[in-house]
Amino acid sequence: HPELKTIKGILENPELVGGRFHNCPVGWGCRIVNDNLKVVHALEANGVEVFDHGSGANLGASIASAFADDAPWFGYYWGPTAVLGKYEMTRVDIGNINAEQHAINQKADSPASSLGVSGFPSAPVLNAVTADLAKREPAVFKFVQNMSFPNDVISKMLAWKEANNASADEAAAWVLSNHTDMVLGWVDADARKKLKALM
Repeated sequence: HPELKTIKGILENPELVGGRFHNCPVGWGCRIVNDNLKVVHALEANGVEVFDHGSGANLGASIASAFADDAPWFGYYWGPTAVLGKYEMTRVDIGNINAEQHAINQKADSPASSLGVSGFPSAPVLNAVTADLAKREPAVFKFVQNMSFPNDVISKMLAWKEANNASADEAAAWVLSNHTDMVLGWVDADARKKLKALM
């Protein structure tokens, strides 16, 4: 059902998503935004019940249950997470990202008349070290500057780590084994040569 890749398609076919939107629990930043977007998109008026989950664990369990039952699931989940590494999901286009509108949608006290359509912008993720470490270990600092993971790689690594009860060192080895070219792109020629010799 390719029409379910957009909010318009879902609102025209609510039965295909089980007639339900799985909302974030209270305390998650997405909860306020989703509470405002359910008004903007008139979810309930269009046959989509909004179900507010009490915890992140319950929200994740609802995805696992839907996959186990081969049932539809429509809702919000953030990434990268082990849940998104374990279950293949499709992102629904809820509208173009408008940073100014999203900022309004993030406020619980925004008047209904000010709410509007905006997708969720990506949150910035920064690699950081202390000034002392950067000065003392320039090679490590350069490595940290170059290091960049796509969300799907982190999600799959977290799912593997959880499924295998693996340590952080084992997860790092999994990333190196499964995404060698990515990791080799973070290091200089000498380190690349040493890493290749270990593999």
